[in-house]
Amino acid sequence: MSPKTKSSTQTKPVTTTATPEPPHFKIAEALRTLISRTPDSSEEESSTPFQRANQLKNAACLKAAAISGMLTLPPGPFGMLTILPELIAIWRLQQQLVADIANCFGKREVLTQEMMLYCLFKHGAAFLARDLVVRTGERVLVRRVTLRTLQQTLQKIGFKLTQKTIGRTLSRWVPLIGAAGMAAYSYYDTKCVAETAIEAFSKPIVIE
Repeated sequence: MSPKTKSSTQTKPVTTTATPEPPHFKIAEALRTLISRTPDSSEEESSTPFQRANQLKNAACLKAAAISGMLTLPPGPFGMLTILPELIAIWRLQQQLVADIANCFGKREVLTQEMMLYCLFKHGAAFLARDLVVRTGERVLVRRVTLRTLQQTLQKIGFKLTQKTIGRTLSRWVPLIGAAGMAAYSYYDTKCVAETAIEAFSKPIVIE
């Protein structure tokens, strides 16, 4: 009796290709990790908080410019790999700046995740003003939000920041000019963060 022949029709294994995460998801996740912990600060409450806060602002602006200038120098594909590390390094510097300014004004206890996000991104994401922090007369009202709302806010910020990274991408292909431009932008961005923090922490803050 002849051996049975195998069927010529065989079921091929189904392979699925994982869909890559959108860039703004990665940025949102980096932000979530960033704000999950408020950095410690050695700053003490100052008798001249505006003067001290401006000193901190100026020092941080120079550091931010140096970080961006250095990380933008690698050209082409190598430089592309430094975009997210550059953003995270700048955010950490700015986060520490916000914590130091809060201490200058004796407002450490009101530095919530919502307040940190407001200080870091209010100048580039106007919707934060109504979603997280609002001005009511001479007071600043901080709205505590649910985890879901916070995650949605981070996604919105991530999407907006992803659009802004186009300039960072182009700067990697013109290293010297790009480095100077990104250094200037990081200086300006850090200045805006400091000014938002100074304005907020100089006023009575109420947590809702």
